Amino acid sequence: MGSAHEGNIMKKAIKITAVTLLTLIIALIVAAVCYVVYVAVQYYRIEDNLTLEIDAGQTVESAMTGQNYSIVTYNIGFGAYSSEYSFFMDSGVMEDGTEVTGKYSKGLSKEDVQKNTDGAVSVLKDQDADFVFVQEVDEDGDRSYHVNQVEALRAALQGDMTYAENFHTAYLLYPFNDPHGKNNAGIVTFSKVALNSSVRRSYPVDTGFAKFFDLDRCFSVNRVSVTGGKELVLVNSHMSAYDAGGIIRAEQLEMLCAFMSEEYAKGNYVIVGGDFNHELADSFGTFPTKQKQPSWAYPLTDGDLPENFSIAASREDTGTCRSAEIPYTPGVNYVNVLDGFIVSDNVRVNSVRNIDTGFAYSDHNPVRMEFVLI
Repeated sequence: MGSAHEGNIMKKAIKITAVTLLTLIIALIVAAVCYVVYVAVQYYRIEDNLTLEIDAGQTVESAMTGQNYSIVTYNIGFGAYSSEYSFFMDSGVMEDGTEVTGKYSKGLSKEDVQKNTDGAVSVLKDQDADFVFVQEVDEDGDRSYHVNQVEALRAALQGDMTYAENFHTAYLLYPFNDPHGKNNAGIVTFSKVALNSSVRRSYPVDTGFAKFFDLDRCFSVNRVSVTGGKELVLVNSHMSAYDAGGIIRAEQLEMLCAFMSEEYAKGNYVIVGGDFNHELADSFGTFPTKQKQPSWAYPLTDGDLPENFSIAASREDTGTCRSAEIPYTPGVNYVNVLDGFIVSDNVRVNSVRNIDTGFAYSDHNPVRMEFVLI
């Protein structure tokens, strides 16, 4: 009798356990479906040809031909990339064949993000350039502990400012141990010459599942009057990085080239700057490394550009981007040149220099160009 009773108790316990597990599984499935729906509903693409607000600062009225000007571009990496930092979406291979993957999705701490932000802003302030392009600037992000980098730049730099949003996400739960969270970020442009107008242009982007994690890629078009009636067209650009096969990057380049040609045909001066996520200076093998060349290192040469345009980039002294799947150690990380400028042939480039910060505040170094409108 006791044995039968114990058997009934065991069967009941097994049934309760099975029902509980089934309930938990169903709850997890429902939660997962609800989350996917939430992310999909939250996703939207920012409209093309969006007029940007110009935050007016102290400026001169127009640019002049024959005068020396300076421009700096800097991807500040949302204030996360101190030398100890590696990014979870990046992966690479060491010389011995060891595969490595980044660790973090957010900055190491709010204090570290603030330190990197302050350092990057200080570098830009010290350059005292006439025009400044900045990429990966967080306005309000979980990944950057809500350090407002747009505000920090505005407080430090002079001139008219525009901000073009290119990253606006729902709360991203991945990676599960350190969620990327909800973020708003963009590209920022400063000009010590008055901006007449500013427009955000939307690049083609991946239409698959990756679109929920990638940036809403764009470039901003900022127009400056030049004595004589033409315009200096300043284009701040940040092209795709995570693009297997380079299909999307090819579409983005086609769009950018068409825009440049159209502006040049009007007689305007054109300068495109930023993070191209293409190798710009034929720097393959230039910098010492203990890593193999990554598959994402696509070259961009003058032959890929329209007639009357050329690349202004340098491989002297230092590169502009370090691999971010491992912390930074000089001579170990793969380094190349992804940052620089494209100019029309009515812009005479006097010098291009990569500013060696030792990758102290970002996985990028700034680039400075001196030029004259002719």
